[in-house]
Amino acid sequence: MLIVKKFGGSSVADAAKLFNVAGIISEDYNKGNSVVVVVSAQGDTTDDLIEKAQEINPKASKREMDMLLSTGEQISISLLAMALEKLGTPVISLTGWQAGMHTNTTYSAARIKDIDTERITFEIDKKKVVIVAGFQGVNRYDDITTLGRGGSDTSAVALAAALKADVCQIYTDVDGVYTADPRIVKNAVKLEDVSYDEMLELASLGANVLHNRSVEMAKKYNVELEVLSSFNRVPGTKVKEVSDVEKMLIKGVARDNDVAQIAVTGLKDQPGVAFKLFSLLAKHNINVDIILQSAGQENNIQEISFTVTEGNLETALKVIKDNLGAIGGTDVKFDKNVSKVSIVGAGMASNPGVAAKMFEALQDVGINIKSISTSEIKISVLVERGMAEKAVAAIHDKFMLP
Repeated sequence: MLIVKKFGGSSVADAAKLFNVAGIISEDYNKGNSVVVVVSAQGDTTDDLIEKAQEINPKASKREMDMLLSTGEQISISLLAMALEKLGTPVISLTGWQAGMHTNTTYSAARIKDIDTERITFEIDKKKVVIVAGFQGVNRYDDITTLGRGGSDTSAVALAAALKADVCQIYTDVDGVYTADPRIVKNAVKLEDVSYDEMLELASLGANVLHNRSVEMAKKYNVELEVLSSFNRVPGTKVKEVSDVEKMLIKGVARDNDVAQIAVTGLKDQPGVAFKLFSLLAKHNINVDIILQSAGQENNIQEISFTVTEGNLETALKVIKDNLGAIGGTDVKFDKNVSKVSIVGAGMASNPGVAAKMFEALQDVGINIKSISTSEIKISVLVERGMAEKAVAAIHDKFMLP
């Protein structure tokens, strides 16, 4: 059996945790499995490196930032290899480029183009555990690139797909995917399995267990994922094609605080207005969500509101203000005091009344809804940020409790 294992920064943060991870790897290796491991930088290493760069040059090029940040994973793979050597397990560590991870030329947010698995396969055939630096690759200029947010998860899934691994195990500081954040909802339940689509929605909506890029890739190449704890040896949650979508109507409730709402007012109620606004934002690589367009009033004027991430708020506001005349609006407003609360479940499409039940839960605890967005497997609402945790708990109780 070929297993790809990925360990995040918190799992390898110090010597004790490194030896714990080494023990998990050795246990599977000693059972006769082939094991490939992807590792993130230790603990706060990446943040520390960014801070060092800020001290030298706050406007450093993305190429040089990639060169710097890639060293975090290189430290992790070598230290973990040393721990495995001490346990008597044959092992070799490889950087992204040594592992054949080829990317495009976009520094700091590179995309994987292909993986040459020859070196990894060669080492596996020599009965070695192969440890690969996550989050990084090499472009056509032989420059080191990094994959951006969720890069190590993406590296692991890409390797599992390229190697045709039997399973890709993502180890974190939680022991699976829960129906809600257990820190907020005390009676949250761990899921045995969840579909790719459900996990993709949960990942995109604030469930910080897997990055959505890795889930997209897993679905595309049919890689079975398992989310489990590196600290507790208990079964985790499997992410795969789930046939029995009616087993549970709602799989989870998620909260996302990385949200800001923008409203463009004074727009003429005529064809092409929405196109002008959103094509302009798209040209600046700004993703939008929860779009609400008001009906035209008697004076033929309307308002369009939408959400962006807080990181994109400043850029979005500047772009809109600089082009307000061309768009046809009179003013732009924003609100950072909002959170997105969502329910996700593949069984929702065939069950009427789900939205009403969610809205009833919010009404019961006196929470006002600012905007609503729906799809076949999710319903998202914007609420006041200070009410988000209360909203999650109320919705979870309404759907999950007998």
